[in-house]
Amino acid sequence: MTVPIVRIGFFLLLSLLPWSALSQTPSPTTDEPLVVGTKVAPPFVIKNDAGEFSGISIELWEELARRQNLTYEFREVELAELISGLEDGTIDVSVAALTVTAGREAVVDFTHPFHTTGLAIAVPRVGNPVWIAVKRLFSWEFMVAIVALGGLLLAVGFIFWLAERRKNAAMFGGTPAQGIGASFWWAAVTMTTVGYGDKAPITLAGRLVALVWMFAAIILISSFTAAIATSLTVSRLETTVQGPDDLPNARVVTVGHSASAHYLDERGIGFSARADLTSALQAVADEGFDAVVYDRPILQYLSHRQMQGALQVLPSTFERQDYGIALPEGSEWRDPLNRTLLAIIEEDTWSDTLQRYLGESSP
Repeated sequence: MTVPIVRIGFFLLLSLLPWSALSQTPSPTTDEPLVVGTKVAPPFVIKNDAGEFSGISIELWEELARRQNLTYEFREVELAELISGLEDGTIDVSVAALTVTAGREAVVDFTHPFHTTGLAIAVPRVGNPVWIAVKRLFSWEFMVAIVALGGLLLAVGFIFWLAERRKNAAMFGGTPAQGIGASFWWAAVTMTTVGYGDKAPITLAGRLVALVWMFAAIILISSFTAAIATSLTVSRLETTVQGPDDLPNARVVTVGHSASAHYLDERGIGFSARADLTSALQAVADEGFDAVVYDRPILQYLSHRQMQGALQVLPSTFERQDYGIALPEGSEWRDPLNRTLLAIIEEDTWSDTLQRYLGESSP
């Protein structure tokens, strides 16, 4: 009889437990509006002339707040305060283009990422490659090289004409102008290794000149070809940065206290810090910096809208960046916000939001 009594006691004990302990933890409640820290970072946070906020992150938070029945007020702060404000309690939530990093995760909590991207590099725009090639083809330096080559051919032709003009009058005779012209032609076809065979030396002196010129022409034509190729190479002459491997030897600028600044610091790459991305972009356009490093979507958005084509964003993306909403460490809002956030980004309306601001769909 003892076994049934134990079972009955066990079920009586369960009946005394509150049903809430056996169900899912409810969302926390608050009587005071949440203070939501944010920082302008188009297209994630955009501020209009009336001081109203919009953008990807703002629309996401507004939908989260609506579904969680939250009241809130936005407070614009600097980038560093998005984290420090959560630590000292001056703000309750940070909503911006905030990258999840190990250092930040050590002092605050993040929701699940709502967008994944990477760092990119913006450099001065090189312009139309065809037009630049044409300009370099008719540049002063290129014309000087052509004139110098023509002068050398004329000098060699003149020496060759002196050696051949008497005994080889059939090929290099006539008036001095005709003879030197024929020698100039011979020197040109010999240098380019075309060798038509229509003109050739017959004297010992002429053949010695020809022999020296043939060997010298091999070196000359190789050097001249390399010089032309270098002159017409657009990318290397217009910008010294082609990717992240070129950053150590370039003058780099970025936003201070950002994930891109942390990336550069970790790799020992020197950089100049600016308060915001607009100032960093302006430094590349006006102050002679070679590149600005920052999150790709923000870099593309501002480069296109504010710099009027003065800069271009390189195609390579590196150093993955996950954007999340930051909360104080141990925040009771983390779980309910995570559940709602995952539901939102799985919906078609989220893809439409990304398409509207970035021109891309949710991955």
